[in-house]
Amino acid sequence: MPDYFVHESSFVDDGAEIGAGTKIWHFCHIMPRSRIGEQCNIGQNVIVSPDVVIGRNVKIQNNVSVYTGVVVEDDVFLGPSMVFTNIINPRSHISRKDEFKTTIVRKGASVGANATIICGITLGKYCFVGAGSVVTRDVPDYALVYGSPARLHGWICQCGEQLEFTEKDGVERALCKNCGDAYRKQDQAVVPEGSVS
Repeated sequence: MPDYFVHESSFVDDGAEIGAGTKIWHFCHIMPRSRIGEQCNIGQNVIVSPDVVIGRNVKIQNNVSVYTGVVVEDDVFLGPSMVFTNIINPRSHISRKDEFKTTIVRKGASVGANATIICGITLGKYCFVGAGSVVTRDVPDYALVYGSPARLHGWICQCGEQLEFTEKDGVERALCKNCGDAYRKQDQAVVPEGSVS
């Protein structure tokens, strides 16, 4: 008896690995050699293609296709109907399976509903991609991006609140108004206060 839940309308192919406590809901297809971590929630009508790696405590909302080449780290949120790609120049009459590009979604990142992630990029730790965005380049850790193409519009705390930076003695710092976590900006990057860069 498996230690995860799969709805009777879904298919899990032989060779897929699914972690304890994960729930896979209606009309999903989990393909061979894919790996899904513990305590994930896979919404309705989700496809996880071969060789995809999904970390622990990942929430994938309805109608998301996670294609070969995508790596999703722990604690990621993938919003309803967001889109991954894995080929830059697809053609129906040309097989390009040996050209799949790797897309990495780092720990704690959130991707809003209907956003499109062009393949071959990295979404940084705890970044936040706004709904409907088209992401065409790497997103820094803790960045808030949105638009088409997505542009940097600010910085966001691990808890999901936008950060406001102030400069003192040549150093820009922010204190989250919600959770109290402290951050600093250095070299156009945001890091938690006290971390070593």
